[in-house]
Amino acid sequence: MIKILKYSFYDLMRSRWSFVYLAFYMALGFVLLFLNADVSKATITLMNIIVVLTPMIGTIFGIMYFYNSREFTELLLSQPIKRSTIFTGQYLGLSLSLSMSLIVGLGIPFLAYGILQSGAVGNFITLLLSGTFLTFIFVALSLIIALNNSNKIKGFGYAILMWLFFAVIYDGLFMISLVVFGDYPLDKFALGASLFNPIDLSRIMILLKLEISALLGYTGALFQKFFGTNTGFLVSVIIMMFWILIPFCLILRKARLKDF
Repeated sequence: MIKILKYSFYDLMRSRWSFVYLAFYMALGFVLLFLNADVSKATITLMNIIVVLTPMIGTIFGIMYFYNSREFTELLLSQPIKRSTIFTGQYLGLSLSLSMSLIVGLGIPFLAYGILQSGAVGNFITLLLSGTFLTFIFVALSLIIALNNSNKIKGFGYAILMWLFFAVIYDGLFMISLVVFGDYPLDKFALGASLFNPIDLSRIMILLKLEISALLGYTGALFQKFFGTNTGFLVSVIIMMFWILIPFCLILRKARLKDF
């Protein structure tokens, strides 16, 4: 598995798109810090970008990598190697390479502007942790879609629809339900519904860490009300881990049953 992980990781890191991804975040970090030297405010601005952009990049890279490396994957499958080993190595290599681009791309400008001396190191680490979680989650979801669809066009279409659902449609349906059933006690429903959207969870996790009550929103305020700030942050992290573990198990199950 380690060899496959290394191959996938170095293959992605040599790709020009990985450098474009890294350069984009580096340029974004320098621009935001140049316009506003306050690291805490720059972190809030980055949050709004990362919780939408990182899942999209993970989805696109995941679906593209699977279809482009299909022949190589079939070659590996013809060897005496366990399927779980092959797909675990590819998944981890892809997710780690994208996460590395995110961490390095944002880390360089923030280190240059003195993040270590600003007292906002914990908030910045939470931001990177959230982006890493989203990368692992949406790469896994995109691989599940690719494994279930041999047709590239269908696979790309379903993957983009999946990202749109979590990034835009889910919140719209959630707000409509709150308006329609506003006369009923919906606290527990809203709290439960927020657990089924990793993008909302990552936003809540960051805002709880930043302790900005005005920006928490309805679900974030519920997290703070039911769990408190620190416990709510911990709960959101644990749920995000489950969002990684469950799709990963589905990848292994589908890979084991799929006829290549």
